[in-house]
Amino acid sequence: MTGRTTHGQPSEYARPETIEQTAALVSAAGGTGIAVQVDHLVADQVKALVDRIRAEQGCLDVLVNNIWGGETLKEWNKPVWDHDLQNGLRLLTLAVNTHLITAHHALPRMIERPGGLLVEVTDGTVAYNATHYRINPFYDLAKVSVARIAWAHAQDLAPHGATAVCITPGWLRSEMMLEAFGVGEANWRDATARMPHFAISETPRFVGRAVAALAADPDRARWNGQSLSSGGLAKVYGFTDLDGSRPDAWRYVEEVQDAGKPADTTGYR
Repeated sequence: MTGRTTHGQPSEYARPETIEQTAALVSAAGGTGIAVQVDHLVADQVKALVDRIRAEQGCLDVLVNNIWGGETLKEWNKPVWDHDLQNGLRLLTLAVNTHLITAHHALPRMIERPGGLLVEVTDGTVAYNATHYRINPFYDLAKVSVARIAWAHAQDLAPHGATAVCITPGWLRSEMMLEAFGVGEANWRDATARMPHFAISETPRFVGRAVAALAADPDRARWNGQSLSSGGLAKVYGFTDLDGSRPDAWRYVEEVQDAGKPADTTGYR
């Protein structure tokens, strides 16, 4: 588990969650979580991380590029001339450069033996983002770019027996989202009084289970280069969110929310 925020040393993102806490969640779920502080814009730090993984673990089988950190930089519904330029450019740097730097150093290790899996995480499927304007030009470009990065890597990885995909969660009940609505995971449904469509939301564990299902699939190469979603993969692999449901958020967003219909998750969870 890598990131910039560690105990006693927060990043510019100013979130209280730490990489140590995330690693502890991995261990509590039955894995072995190892926290390593890395700024993925610093190539030497990324190289040192990959070298350590190879030395300690012997190989690198799965890489999940879920690097962001730009949530506080975006401005809602602002054309490029009204959006703060430096914040917008920083947002793109955090969203795109980090993924490329990490791939540059990590993918050579992942193709040392066949079967590797690269998962690029973004917001929105390729189909949805192609026809919907996402907040502002900087954010829009960031989300489209990560999906395209996954497609490009898929072309390079296929000859080595590796697979690259892009995956998006639905309306994610992250710590930041729950905080914005003034609720916690235990009472998240209270937020639907303020935002009815929040009823389709999902826990971070749901997209995690999607990645786990992909990694466990011996036929995962069939997905190479594709844009996937947690809800879509749940239908294929049969996993559920923590409450036993299978929220199909992106289909709901297009067919219900964007269509101006009243919130109703019937047939979508």
